[in-house]
This record gives sequence, C-alpha cells and structure tokens, in this order.
Amino acid sequence: MKQMMFVPPTANAVKKGLAITVLPIALMLSGCSQSQSPASQAEQRVQQPEYMNTALPMETRVKALIDSMTLEEKIAQMYNDAPAIERLGVPAYDYWNEALHGVARAGEATVFPQAIGMAAMWDREFLNDIATVISDEGRAKHHAFKAQGISYRYAGLTYWSPNINIFRDPRWGRGQETYGEDPYLTGELGVAFINGLQGDDDTYLKTAATAKHFAVHNGPEITRHSDNYVVSDKDLYETYLPAFEKAVVDADVEAVMCAYNRVNGMPACGSDMLLKDILRGKYAFDGHVMSDCGAIADFYDRKAHASTRSPAAAAAWAVKSGTDLNCGVGTLSSFANLSFAVQKGFIDESLIDQAVTRLFMTRFKLGMFDPDSNVPYSSIPMDNVGSADHLAMTQKASEKSLVLLKNNGVLPLKSGIKVAVIGPNGDNQDVLLGNYNGLPVNPVTVLDGIEHAIGADNVTYAPGSALIADIYGHWQTLDSSVIFHRDAHGTLQPGATVEYFAVERGKMTNFAHPHFPATMSGSAQVSEILNELTIRNMHSPVSGKMLDDYGMVVSAELVPKATGEYLFDGNGDITLDGKPVDGPVTLKAGQPYSLQIKHTFATDPVSNTADNLLREWQLRWVNTSTELLAEAKKAAKDADVIVMAVGISPRIEGEEMPVKLDGFNYGDRSSIALPAEQQALIKAMYKLGKPVVLVNFSGSAMALNWEDKHVDAIVQAFYPGEATGTALARVLWGDVSPSGRLPVTFYHNLDGFAQFEDYDMTNRTYRYFEGDVLYPFGYGLSYTDMQYSALQAPSSLATGNDLSVSVTLKNAGEFDAEQVTQLYVHMPDVPVRTPNVSLKGFTRSAVVSGEQMSVTLTVPADELVYIDEQGNKVPYTGKLEVYVGDGQPGFTEKTKLTQAVVMVN
Repeated sequence: MKQMMFVPPTANAVKKGLAITVLPIALMLSGCSQSQSPASQAEQRVQQPEYMNTALPMETRVKALIDSMTLEEKIAQMYNDAPAIERLGVPAYDYWNEALHGVARAGEATVFPQAIGMAAMWDREFLNDIATVISDEGRAKHHAFKAQGISYRYAGLTYWSPNINIFRDPRWGRGQETYGEDPYLTGELGVAFINGLQGDDDTYLKTAATAKHFAVHNGPEITRHSDNYVVSDKDLYETYLPAFEKAVVDADVEAVMCAYNRVNGMPACGSDMLLKDILRGKYAFDGHVMSDCGAIADFYDRKAHASTRSPAAAAAWAVKSGTDLNCGVGTLSSFANLSFAVQKGFIDESLIDQAVTRLFMTRFKLGMFDPDSNVPYSSIPMDNVGSADHLAMTQKASEKSLVLLKNNGVLPLKSGIKVAVIGPNGDNQDVLLGNYNGLPVNPVTVLDGIEHAIGADNVTYAPGSALIADIYGHWQTLDSSVIFHRDAHGTLQPGATVEYFAVERGKMTNFAHPHFPATMSGSAQVSEILNELTIRNMHSPVSGKMLDDYGMVVSAELVPKATGEYLFDGNGDITLDGKPVDGPVTLKAGQPYSLQIKHTFATDPVSNTADNLLREWQLRWVNTSTELLAEAKKAAKDADVIVMAVGISPRIEGEEMPVKLDGFNYGDRSSIALPAEQQALIKAMYKLGKPVVLVNFSGSAMALNWEDKHVDAIVQAFYPGEATGTALARVLWGDVSPSGRLPVTFYHNLDGFAQFEDYDMTNRTYRYFEGDVLYPFGYGLSYTDMQYSALQAPSSLATGNDLSVSVTLKNAGEFDAEQVTQLYVHMPDVPVRTPNVSLKGFTRSAVVSGEQMSVTLTVPADELVYIDEQGNKVPYTGKLEVYVGDGQPGFTEKTKLTQAVVMVN
C-alpha cells in the first residue's frame, strides 16, 4: 500500500464549493524538507484546499472537506475500513482498533491484567497511568505503520475500549472485559481509563476512546443478535446507564459503540431513545457513534432481529437514529445501501453529511490531517513498546489485582520449601492474557515465576487434568528437543528448516465466502533454522517489507519422547509422513516422523487485516493419553506445599465462542462451579495431607464452596497479565501484601437467579441480591491488620451539597501494605425500591506497618440521589446511613468498618 499524497482538487470539487488557499506544500505534508531556496519553494507552491489549512478552526476545515465530497465518497467514509479519496488527498483509514488492557492485535505490546483484573485494583490513579502507557504504545505503533503507508485494521488510533457494561450475571463470558458489577466503580474506572487513552492536550486527542456497548448489553452471547431486552426506566438509569453518563459527561469520551441487542423493542443502533434522547440529548454527546460489528445487518437478518426486510431501510434507520459508522465484518457494509436509501427518499443527504462530519472531526482531532510536528504525541518511539518501565508497571498491576480470598495462616510461604505446582493453568499462557490482547513481550506463567523465585530444583510440576473435556492448558510448543533437520552432510541436527516463498494473489471466485486466494509461488527465497516452532515476524522475510505477504514451508523430523495420542494446535496444513493431521495422532517414542507445515501469511482485503499482525504463528501439541492425575500425585509426593493453578480460561469463556460443554454455553457459562475434572484433582491433592494453596484463574465469579472449606488458602487471579508468575510469587512469599478487592460477587451457586436473558435487576449483584454469598463484592484479605476508627461525618447535610467524611486508618500488623477504603450508603427513607447498599466512594492508600493516617472521601451531591420509577434522579432527603472501611456492612469485621448517620434536609 502506498502512502497517500495530496492531489489538487478537480474542477468538479471547486464547483462544489471547496475553498482554496495557497500555501507551500511543505506546510501541509509532514516529513517534507523546509530547507529549500525561495525559488524551489515557489516552484512547489500548489493550490491548497481549505481543510489542509491548520490556521483555521477544525470545524471549518472539516466542513470544507465534507463539502468537497460526492455522495458516494461520503457514504464510503462511513465504513469502519474507509477507503482513500485520492483526488482529495484523503488517505484510507480503518477505525477498528482495540486497547482493552494493552494495545491488542497489533503485534507485541505490554499486556496488562484483563479489565476485570484491573478493576480488582480499585485504583483510579494507577489505571489512568496504565491507560497512558497503552496510548503511548498505540501512538508509537500507529506512526510506525503510517511511515510504511499501512492503514490496515489495528493500525489506527480509534480504540474500541473500554467496555463499561455492567457485569450483572456471573454467567456472561464477556464479563471479563468489564470493570465489574457496580455502576459507580465502573464509571469511575471508565473515566480514568478514557482520560489516559485520550490524553490531556488542549488541541489534539492522543487516541480516541470508545465506551461500549450502548446499552443494556451483557449476554447471552449466543442470542445477542436477536434478543430483545426489556428494561424498566428505573433499572435503565439506576444500573445500565450511569457509567456511560460519566464516560460522556466527565471524560468527554470521543466515541460510543451501540450494541447488537434490541432494547424495549428497538435495535440499540436504531434506538431514538438511546441515541437521540439520552446520548445526544441528556448527555450532550458530540462525538461519533459506531455499530457493533454486523449490528446493522441484524436489523434485516431473518435469523436476527428481522426488524425490517430492507438493507437500505436498515441503513437509513441507523443513521437517522444517530449511528455514524458501520462496522460490517462478515456481513460487509450495510451502509453501502445508503446511496439507494437517499435515491428513494429514505434519508436526506444532510444526515449523511452530519455523520461524516462527526467521523472526520475525530480524525482531525487526532492530528491525521496536520503535520506530525504539530501533534505532540507523534514522536513517541517504538522502543517505548514493551519497555522495562512498562513491564515493571504490568507486574505492579498484577500484584495489585490479586485478591486473597482465604488464608488460614499458610501464607505467606516460608523460604527454603519445596513446592509442587499442580493444575492445568500452571504453565498456561492463555490465562495470563484474557481476550482482546496483544502479544506479550515477556510472558511469565505460574510455573516460570515460582521456579525463578525459589529455584527450579525446588519445584515440581504436573498439569494434573485437562481444563475440561479435551480442552487443555498444558500445550507445549514443539522445539529442538523433539524436532530435527539434516545438515548438508546428512547429519541430524536440532531444529526445523523453514523456507519462505513469495505469494501470488488470485481473483475472487468463492462469493459464498468472499476472499481473495493467496498461494505460494516459485522457489524458496529465504530459509532458516527454527529451534522452536514459533514465528513473530511483522516483516516479510521475502521482501523485507512490513506486513507484506509471504508463505512458509516448515520441514522437520519429529521424534516424540513418549508414546501416546497427540493433538496438534496451529495454523496451516500439517502433515506427518505425508498424511494430513486433522485430529488425534498416535505416535511412538523415539520413532522419527516426517513433519511438514505449509502456511501463508497474507493480508485479507475483504476484512482489511494482515495475518502476521494479529497473532504469532506457532505449532503446539499435547499428549492426551498421559495419566495426568498419577503424574500430579507423583509431582506432589515430596513437596512441602502444593500450589494449585486451576480455573477456566479465555478459550472457554468469551465472546460468542463455538464451545458447548458441560457448564459452558457458546462463551457463556451455565454453571459457575469448577469443571468436574479439576474438582477431582483438587480433592486428590487435598487427600495427600499437605498444605494446598489454590490459585483460581477466571474472568468471572466461581463457586469455590468445597475449596473454601478445605484448602488452606485461595487467591483469585482473574487473568493477571504477562507478569503473572512474577507477581504471584511475590505475593505468595510475602514480598508484597495482597491488596486486590473483588469487583464482583462470588456466589455459592445460581439458585435464585432469574433467566440469563431477564434484565430486571431483582436479586442481581450485591446491590439487590437477597441470599447468602460466598465472597461479597469489595472483599479481599491482607497479610496485615488494617483497622478503621474515628469516622468524622457531619450530623446533617443540606440537599445539593457534597458529603465529605474522614476516617483514621491504622496498619496494626507487621507488613507494609496498600489498603482499599470503601464508602457505602444506604437510603432507608426513600419511597421506592433502592439498593441494599451502594458504593459511593473509594480510595487506595499505602500504610507502613505500625503507622496510621487520615483518609478523606467526598461523595458528590449528584451521587446522593435515588432513581424514581420514571428514571429521574431525585435528591435524597432523610436519614443517610454511611459506612466506611474495608468492605460492605454485614460482611466486615467491627474493627475494619465505621459508620455514621447523616440527616439530609
């Protein structure tokens, strides 16, 4: 792809009213030399359109650009992969990019804990620092791509993060992407994250953040394209919308993504109530709205909403309601039908202009039509990505996110002990990362971290079981211990031979599944020896160009160390002794097998993606006939302590997945218990009579009932980022005291829960649940004794005033530690149903052992309201019960919770 250069407007553009000014070309194109003679500058003077004049207001420039476009050009700019307009010098741009917990799908980047783990930190300031690092890395990557003329998906600056939906039901597989179940916590963290992504420059956005998915969206995954969620005004404004209001009003988020589902009968991307009345009306949002990917096609898809039969009507409907950008994905672009919609009078061209104006305002705010020298974020270097400072920050984030749920005194572990690391997540990189992730720079598994902390000689390891059924956590990459090649003398040597080929692109012939075939051609251009079957290469070995197409053929002799039935996992055509591998294969120890893998790394023009940008290539295998439980018992035999790494993984919980297993339903969960295989493994380890420390990895709440009663300690890890192993070892051995707090409730089971698709908030989340819980929202233990006393609060407060309180926090234990202080309120004098209690303040403090400090929290007047049945905010009057301390009232020890009553008049 070539870098777009400015082309003077055609006569037709001038006729359409494009204002023209005359400026040197050096002022409009970044990277041009300005050390030219006056004569040479005069020779290069061109007529410059008004939209390139940086002296003018952005609004004026954008209007000039839109006025210069034809209707077809404007409509094409409303696709997520907007094409270039060469005659106007407008480069191609793809709006789709991800930065949920690090720059995602764009090669290597620092991988922070998954969003639910970052929520467990309960730390606005540090989350803002993390988002600042993410936007640093995003800017560096974008400008590196821009320098090569690359405008593929995941190369831009419009990030479709954060996900601020409310995690109202533990069955939701995408709950891991959120900040938990509480609207206040979600809103506060969302603001911090958005501010870090968008920067603090008065003129330019650093990146553009997106609050998603608007609104009333949190599963089920399998029916999200057809479901209609009926929600009361009270629940809408009390639970589902507050975080979005903060994102728009407090953080000035640049973009909002509307959801797949219908809300009260209307598709979310065509809901006047949501997009016109609330978002642009009540919240005064002035950015752009994009559809979730394929959501407009759901308007007319017979298997989805089927709200209209006409693609043109669906497109017009969405734009009229306020959806400006169509992410199409497999359905391509429904907005391609807007030309017909205008022709037939379904929609006025002025509404097309409105949408395109909003989209280009974002691009102008990002500095995409200004010289890089004007944009303060354009010079962040690529060596910033995955730097030592950033890796140290993700380790710190992991440490803050780990939640200690139980400890009978076994933790912190003592030095000089022997440890058995047991469990399917013990050496599983998947659980470090969660979903929507980048490639980790230095991934450290549980096993890696513990071996590094106490020495490999003091550690034994066994996975013990599958995660569930035939889903394994202990896949191993094939390396030089089992793959060999023959050198020029015919001698067998470690490693595999890989040859790289040029690629030819064919014409589209399969219109049922649109794609352009890419095939290897000619003879090998380059070859090398791989000691491990892993490739992370953003440059073509054939052409040397970034993200250029190439093909590879890997050849090796595979010599297994153990006889068994093996599964292989990796992209490409795999053959053993010339036979295709498409399922389990029986292999014998010591017997050589001729292994060949063919794979093409090619861009996909239909989806505008580059294969070698999205993921690394690797070939992994697992011996499925191993006696896993017997191996675990053997590994634990001589250990002093068993550290069990269990739970689930983003391979079985997540977004609309093809997983249908016991307890798992296409990405969601139908049970919140551990899989039966792992329950049996835990009980077998417990019977050995050794201390058991359970580390649970999951993006959602787990019913750890038996485990809570029997094992010695439990750590909830969520998906803690690439420094997981290092952070966990530091917590287990007491180098740092655990300080994470749960952003969701852990229930005993799903008894009392309504159907998943029922969006009434009755008996959901800590705010409305009436039953007993296993671990409450806000819960978490420490190695030290944090005590609260002397709550200072006014006895009365005038309506409309902020409430400020202070409390004494003392570290009466032996460990220096960080402590999350939480403030909850209860409003007993309201005439309608209100939450049991509501979080209205929190802060994190570092307290040295033996010292104390005063902690002040302020609740804004706008939070001292209740929501009536019509969804209105009503200032509260009456007795206000205020609780400040280590958690919720009813679940927190007396020395760790203070309370006061304030009369609000």
